[in-house]
Amino acid sequence: MILLIDNYDSFTYNIYQYLREMNAEVVVKRNNAVTIDEIKEMKPSHIIISPGPGRPENAGITVEVVRAFTGLIPIFGICLGHQAIGAAFGAKILPAAELCHGKASTIT
Repeated sequence: MILLIDNYDSFTYNIYQYLREMNAEVVVKRNNAVTIDEIKEMKPSHIIISPGPGRPENAGITVEVVRAFTGLIPIFGICLGHQAIGAAFGAKILPAAELCHGKASTIT
């Protein structure tokens, strides 16, 4: 079972649908509606952390999930989820100079 952490983003159910099309069993939990202990009891094979608004420190349990399950369960983060992985390991998350989806830009 794949656990999909929903950071209140409309794209979450697109991800869910793609996973279901591959016959994956998927459980969606909002970032403030599940605990670390509940996740342990669920025994997911993988964890996906969805996109969402805001910053990792304001995204419910996402950073805590990364810290608790790194090295135990594969974790994949998309957009805010990816930032949460970085934040869990001490990355400095800064705003982009220009917000633009789908356009390549240099990362410095």
